Amino acid sequence: MISTIIFDLGGVLIDWNPEYVFRELIPDEERRRFFFENICTHEWNIEQDAGRLLSDATEMLVAEHPDWEPEIRAFYDRWEDMLGGPIPETVELLREIRDKGEHRLLALTNWSHETFPVALQRYEFLHWFEGIVVSGEEKTRKPFADIYGILLDRYEVTPEEAVFIDDSLKNVEGAEVVGINGIHFEGAAALREILREWKVPV
Repeated sequence: MISTIIFDLGGVLIDWNPEYVFRELIPDEERRRFFFENICTHEWNIEQDAGRLLSDATEMLVAEHPDWEPEIRAFYDRWEDMLGGPIPETVELLREIRDKGEHRLLALTNWSHETFPVALQRYEFLHWFEGIVVSGEEKTRKPFADIYGILLDRYEVTPEEAVFIDDSLKNVEGAEVVGINGIHFEGAAALREILREWKVPV
């Protein structure tokens, strides 16, 4: 029996995409791809999710790539513009689970501790959770085992009675390593069917 449902946020409940800003700033698709693959890379960004200060990350890249300074500074200066809003179908699913009241709801997110307060203020549904573990606050991130352990210990969750939903397969596999049941998110409709298989009434 599943007693606790743990949601990832970005890509599951909240649409976030740097393309919303950089399609305007770097209109040339090839040049924009180069920027994300070689300057403001995924690997660089996730270190902020693990607690590195945005200012430190920005100045480091500016020093390494001075020709790209305006674009590098725009990454966090215009971070809020990268938020596309709630993913309505998944938020509705979350609402149904909350209203039924049969399962605990928690969230586990890779997110900078400096930008997460913006999301908390902007999205009312984030306050539906019993608790949210934010990687930047913990100075670690998914898929490392310690962040799942933080959630399990803090909220006294039995891993075998929990299911974790994330759009990153690596993060799902990280949860499964510590004994949490995993669901790779591929859309709200598919998630609804999987939750029904777990006897979650949605």
